[in-house]
Amino acid sequence: MKKALIIVDVQNDFCEGGALAVPGANEIIPYINLLMEENEYDQIVLTQDWHPADHKSFASNNGKKVGESIILGGVPQFMWPDHCIQGTFGAEFHKDLNRDKVTHIIQKGKNTEIDAYSGFQDNNHFMKTGLDDFLKYHDIQLLEIVGLAMDYCVKFTCTDAVANGYVTCLHFNGTRAVNVKPDNGRDAIYEMIQKGVTILG
Repeated sequence: MKKALIIVDVQNDFCEGGALAVPGANEIIPYINLLMEENEYDQIVLTQDWHPADHKSFASNNGKKVGESIILGGVPQFMWPDHCIQGTFGAEFHKDLNRDKVTHIIQKGKNTEIDAYSGFQDNNHFMKTGLDDFLKYHDIQLLEIVGLAMDYCVKFTCTDAVANGYVTCLHFNGTRAVNVKPDNGRDAIYEMIQKGVTILG
């Protein structure tokens, strides 16, 4: 069974000191590097939040406060601080992430009108990113997933992976939750398990 490692959004804005820093984010980078060093993956894919500056998920572009919600593209949208803007330092991958073995990069969130948490598609399931096509082309059947943040982009990437027919495993030590609400991370784990994601210690 061919397997791929999907590394979700390990970017400066989600790491320590970033515009949308996930608590403990930097702690997962050595773990991810070790996975790549100690395991043989047929493909290693990075996903990258890649927003235009006028993206509608940013509170600043809607006259809203961070934490409020609007309806965007027909689905509820949490209002985020400006983050991972195309071409900025914040959108770059963290310098400590070893990219020597990376075979492919998927950029998401490029459409101003709709956000994209999942590495597979946007939040209203209208536009695919090309990740599924890439994996199917390379006969990948098993996905191991790590990255940021567990309760948003990682969760939706995992559940979409299951929906697309992959055996899907999340490395618990390779992810952290942003926990906008204190229980978001815990709830994300329950939701992923219910949808068929295997959680690896």
